[in-house]
Amino acid sequence: MTPALVRPPRLRPGARVAVVAPSGPVPEDRLQAGLDILRGWDLDPVVAPHVLDTHPTLGHLAGTDADRARDLTEAWCDPDVSAVLCARGGYGAQRMLELLDWDALRAAGPKVLVGYSDVTALHEAFAVRLGLATLHGPMVAAAAFVKDARTQESLRATLFEPESVRTLGLDGAAALVPGRAHGVTLGGCASLLASDLGTPHARTSARGGLLLLEDVGEEPYRIDRMLTQLLRSGWLDGVAGIGLGSWEKCGPYEKVRAVLADRLGGLGVPVVEGLGFGHHESAPTIPLGVPGVLDADAGTLTLDIPALS
Repeated sequence: MTPALVRPPRLRPGARVAVVAPSGPVPEDRLQAGLDILRGWDLDPVVAPHVLDTHPTLGHLAGTDADRARDLTEAWCDPDVSAVLCARGGYGAQRMLELLDWDALRAAGPKVLVGYSDVTALHEAFAVRLGLATLHGPMVAAAAFVKDARTQESLRATLFEPESVRTLGLDGAAALVPGRAHGVTLGGCASLLASDLGTPHARTSARGGLLLLEDVGEEPYRIDRMLTQLLRSGWLDGVAGIGLGSWEKCGPYEKVRAVLADRLGGLGVPVVEGLGFGHHESAPTIPLGVPGVLDADAGTLTLDIPALS
């Protein structure tokens, strides 16, 4: 059974937030634009030392695994920091999970972690190792955050006024499979969840949970392969309901939809499509580890309690 996790405290005006790069290289211009937005919310963003690094031989990584892990650990353990926001996704978070000081992270207490895409690996690890609820939300140097006011407002409201955003997702969400389910939210990027299976930092089952799935740049047959792996492993046994976000650059949506219906329709649980979280140009922030109700017929995900305490 997927348990509800510890919710970190909401942010207050003037709070210090750290920006880290656990995955791919960060474009400096978009980073600066994102920092300006945070400052406009009366936050005090501090950039970790290696955020603008690029790995000396592996150009798809923002610096070495050790440096990325050190940045995250030091930011989280700084008593003056109330939240850690990821600068971008890409690839690389899984590579440095074993290098994080989990005892130190646990001792530092609950804080807000924000990110999506490759940060799914961190969401899973923080749930499993720390028992902590996190936010599947926009990253500081992501195009959607810098350019889209609705994406910005969803995160701002979640951080400062979480009781104001209890019903989540985009207008136009609809039932792929009808029904209503109660459970605790989990999930993120489908490719990361599939590749995380069997590792020490991944949960062993989605049983009892409201599973949230999205991805980017994956052909329909690859999505089929990911979902088939999750099905064959038993990881989806007993899942309470499924909410589907964006599938950007994954081919014509009717082909993606056919795969989703084929692979998930037989589970006998409600499935909502079009909630929009993830790589969508307008992406709502959705908490992971918080109980709620997925109403496929209404096309909504409604939290029982605010995302943050």
